[in-house]
Amino acid sequence: MEKELALGPAEHGWEDQRWTLARIRALIDWKFGTDCSMAAVWLLLLHRRGWSWQSPARRAMERDEGAVGLWTKDVWPQAE
Repeated sequence: MEKELALGPAEHGWEDQRWTLARIRALIDWKFGTDCSMAAVWLLLLHRRGWSWQSPARRAMERDEGAVGLWTKDVWPQAE
């Protein structure tokens, strides 16, 4: 299973590189013919593999960190 997960979601037909419980569940069913619950997938990943839940930073790719820093320093204090 680790080898399949290491290949990434895109290698298995998904459009992006995010593994979700639903995707891992579908992969287990497809590769091993075993239907399991989301809770079982979570327990498998958490307890047996040591994985943890991750949340991607939700930032625009076009984000200008310099402009954000200036705004935080100059504009935000005036808004308070």
